Amino acid sequence: MPSHTVINWAPTTPGGIRFSNELGDNYTIKTMDQATIFFWRLFQQNTEADRKDVPRVSLFVDDMEGIAYASNNEIHVGDDYIEGIKGDIKWDFNGVLYHEMAHTWQWDGSAGTKAPVGLIEGIADFMRLKANYAPSQWVKPGEGDSWDQGYSVTARFLDYCNDLRNGFVAELNKKMRVTYSDNFFVELLGKPVDQLWRDYKAKFGN
Repeated sequence: MPSHTVINWAPTTPGGIRFSNELGDNYTIKTMDQATIFFWRLFQQNTEADRKDVPRVSLFVDDMEGIAYASNNEIHVGDDYIEGIKGDIKWDFNGVLYHEMAHTWQWDGSAGTKAPVGLIEGIADFMRLKANYAPSQWVKPGEGDSWDQGYSVTARFLDYCNDLRNGFVAELNKKMRVTYSDNFFVELLGKPVDQLWRDYKAKFGN
């Protein structure tokens, strides 16, 4: 298990204060621990050899615009986002945390041909979906303009593909360790990705 650390860089802003009062370091670290175990299981990364070498993941509450981003095993969460959360703050925060932490453990093909950004973001949202943190404003199954549109559009499509072959997303992610090709969909599901997208749209009538 990597070391998880939390640093509040915005301790005096309304969002930073709310983080300290309603979330806090201990809760966040516990959630990061749980998320890591969840990703290892869903990505079928059962041994160290299956995973990226990540000794530490650090989360920063940052005085910044936007919700969150991940880079170099760091997650930055905006204080304005935390201040503005409506409803269950832990549930909402966990969803964002799971999406960003998924980037830590997923492969993106960057050793060869890098995967489309929409697919990378879609896999992260697929993991959020499987953790039961999909918000109500996400698109419904079948909605969207293209399979690699990203985020919830692609997550819903990947969920459909995963129903066709249990463990599909984990197998796709494993293939992306070295490179990326649209042909991975043919290898795993027997159809080109554009045909799968048409089948998916037809299933849900839109």
